[in-house]
Amino acid sequence: MTDTAAPVRIERDGDVAVVVLDNPPLNLFDPATFNALENVAAELVALTDPDYLGRARAVLIEARGKVVSAGVDVTFFRDIAEGPEPVRRGADLWTRLLRVVQTFENLPVPTVFAAHGLCLTAAFELALACDILLAAEKASFGLTEIVVGLTPSLGGPQRLAERAGPARARELVFTGEWYRAEVLERWNVVNRVFPDEGFAEAAREYAHRVAAGPTVAHAATKRLVATGVREGARAADALVPEVSGSLFGTSDLRGAVASFLTDGPGKATYTGR
Repeated sequence: MTDTAAPVRIERDGDVAVVVLDNPPLNLFDPATFNALENVAAELVALTDPDYLGRARAVLIEARGKVVSAGVDVTFFRDIAEGPEPVRRGADLWTRLLRVVQTFENLPVPTVFAAHGLCLTAAFELALACDILLAAEKASFGLTEIVVGLTPSLGGPQRLAERAGPARARELVFTGEWYRAEVLERWNVVNRVFPDEGFAEAAREYAHRVAAGPTVAHAATKRLVATGVREGARAADALVPEVSGSLFGTSDLRGAVASFLTDGPGKATYTGR
């Protein structure tokens, strides 16, 4: 497991790998946080590998403290802008961090982001790379990079466009405003809004519920959805024989079919194999 003192670390809760953001008081993303996030992403690849015996079958991202994150430590940007070769160093930074975001996005298990409060910039962009975004009623979100002359560059605009459409994506970025969870739920950015009271427990329960499902089938779903959104339905169709055909070789499918025929629907349990 990652260093328990790191600003981003992994804790295990049964079949769920819990990624914890803990950089008080505001959970700002600074160089140490980005380094820790990079390490966590690499560890998650190993933890979710289908051949790993103690495989995590879902990933939950949550934060400690009153806010999810108040954004990025702006001194980090100042150091790049005022240092040598700022354009090259800026490009290198985004290349590196996008690789991390894509690693989270490509994990072969369901990923759930739990936002209990204010969630700005880098944290929001990481949330948009997850499969499911859960929010407490009091949560709010923003891509506020315009205050320092930036555009969000960890994949936020394009992933917002996937969820809410290009017009809404431009609106969020152009205004730099904070948006309440209930608004973003209407815009299909947030999947579900839960009451503030008991939110952490509800998010954990949700993550455990998806972790208990047919893990290999979930991975197939992720590939088909991503391909359909980015390359079109026909491209996803072309993948179906490969990704869905292989499910007939899983013990989960065989067991679930036998359970359905013997006991009826909804009684099957899954091992993730």
